Amino acid sequence: MKSLPITIDSVRKAYGSYVALDDVSLDIRAGEFLTLLGPSGSGKTTLLMALAGFVRPDAGKLLMGDRNITRLAPNKREIGIVFQNYALFPHMNVLANVEYPLALRRIPKAEARQRALDTLARVKLEDLSERSVAALSGGQRQRVALARAIVFEPRVMLMDEPLSALDKNLRETMQYEIRRLHDDLGITTIYVTHDQREALTMSDRIAVMNSGRIQQIDAPQRIYDRPSTRFVAEFMGEANIVAPGLVRRIDGAEGQREILMIRAESLHLDASLVGRDGVALDGTLRAKAFRGDNWLLTLALHGGQEILVCIPAALAGGCAELATGQWVTVYAPAGKVHAISGAMA
Repeated sequence: MKSLPITIDSVRKAYGSYVALDDVSLDIRAGEFLTLLGPSGSGKTTLLMALAGFVRPDAGKLLMGDRNITRLAPNKREIGIVFQNYALFPHMNVLANVEYPLALRRIPKAEARQRALDTLARVKLEDLSERSVAALSGGQRQRVALARAIVFEPRVMLMDEPLSALDKNLRETMQYEIRRLHDDLGITTIYVTHDQREALTMSDRIAVMNSGRIQQIDAPQRIYDRPSTRFVAEFMGEANIVAPGLVRRIDGAEGQREILMIRAESLHLDASLVGRDGVALDGTLRAKAFRGDNWLLTLALHGGQEILVCIPAALAGGCAELATGQWVTVYAPAGKVHAISGAMA
């Protein structure tokens, strides 16, 4: 079944005086993997539940293709959903759980069984079709939930923090599995998470949300390297927001007049790694920590502003010998220095 684009047009949702969605507009392309990313309370799950039909907007409209689904019942939307807690039926075995959406759609039993078995094979669970859900691991339950969501060939897939209950290694494995499944099926997918690395790993585009609004929507690398606001910069990683006058050009040209964002990992102790068009910052070493694959340094610049410097272990010669209170200069390539809007405070 062909995937569909989604249009979110000026959607608002309030609960009393609390505004969960504040005039949100967004166009999602057919077949796209788009992630709604933000902290708790940012509005991302409310927006997902509005698309699913479990939350009715106070204003605005939701379109799937050319069809207005704003007030359409959830079971009429041709949407597959994977919940955070999987929402599997504990009294059914794996196969019965996956067959269930087909039974609701009155698919003949023999056809439903074959489609369910084929879908279990897609998620690499064909050998566990008769097993009780209670006997499955967390990762296996997640795969069953995925199979149940795609077995009826939905036009759109909604996923609400589906990996949050898994341990780190399994979570990373499932990220690649979900993305592989998306690429195989081409279903328009809207994925909710608060995990920045997960969003960067999986998405075609990311919509960063805060306080019920979309702060920025863009490709993962642009979101990370070219954030449009201070909130996006700081939410997406170890970002140094540097006040005017604290950065100098290596080539001696006039220094900064803007607020700049420099990622901690873009800074180096060795000027030769940067080039003549790079920048330099000078400060006093406040703290250092060895983190296995890198060293994390904290420098205090003129005026007391602190910045973080992340030096890969392979380039960290001399880090172990640095002493607290020592004067240190760090360098960044010009291409990794980004002017940003917003006040310093």
